[in-house]
Amino acid sequence: MRLPNIIGLLAAGALALGLSTTANADQLADIKAKGKIVAATEMHFAPFDILADGQYQGICKDLFDEVAKELGVEVEYLDLPWQSILPGLEAGKFDFVNAPVTITAERMKRYSFTLPMGNATVALVKKAGDDSIQKPEDIAGKAAGSQKGSAQLEQLKAFAATLSAPVDIREYVNIDEALADLGAGRIQAVANSMPLMGYAAVQRPEAFTLVTPPFGEPKYFAWVARQGDDSASLIAAINDALLKMHEDGRLAAINEKWLGTAPDLPTEMPAVQ
Repeated sequence: MRLPNIIGLLAAGALALGLSTTANADQLADIKAKGKIVAATEMHFAPFDILADGQYQGICKDLFDEVAKELGVEVEYLDLPWQSILPGLEAGKFDFVNAPVTITAERMKRYSFTLPMGNATVALVKKAGDDSIQKPEDIAGKAAGSQKGSAQLEQLKAFAATLSAPVDIREYVNIDEALADLGAGRIQAVANSMPLMGYAAVQRPEAFTLVTPPFGEPKYFAWVARQGDDSASLIAAINDALLKMHEDGRLAAINEKWLGTAPDLPTEMPAVQ
């Protein structure tokens, strides 16, 4: 006759165990136990993420390989469309995002950011030989593209709203598609981070020219984990690795390899509006 009470006690015990496991969850410990971290990015965002002849390379690859060495684990890299990466992180489909994610106040409410690892301030490229665009304001009345879902797209929209004539803003799945349309003359400018736009102009000077100065507020790229206490140890360990790479010169050397220069990056989380 006491079977219901026994079942109730077992159920309560199982619930308590589940709550205890959740409360004590530690993502870094889990990753170290597996010996592997699964990180997602979009490998079409040069010079940060590049897929060349089937091989993943770029600033984020080189930097995160060094971080993984500091953590003592291997890395499994996933190549996903940008629009699916942050939702995939929230859904627990992988451990971490090693794509360069612009730090914004809105995103900080939903994700745990590392320290900055790149410059995300917005700049434009134009088609080489196009003398009608000498400064960012000259895109007034023209067509400009950027990546759908990016912070740089939002800054382009805000900047365009201040100009003397409307800008035909077109959204692309990735920057490669936007640059292809620019090269074909279907749009007159592409907006994204200063390093990315500068890299495109250096790699293809016959096709693209960087428009200076950049525009909008100074911004930074960082990597992200899920928000919550369980990811705190992982973020702390990655930040420790980044600080060590600041100090020993690895971070600067990797940036110089890809950009020809090293950005001045803060070693504390910058204030965001």
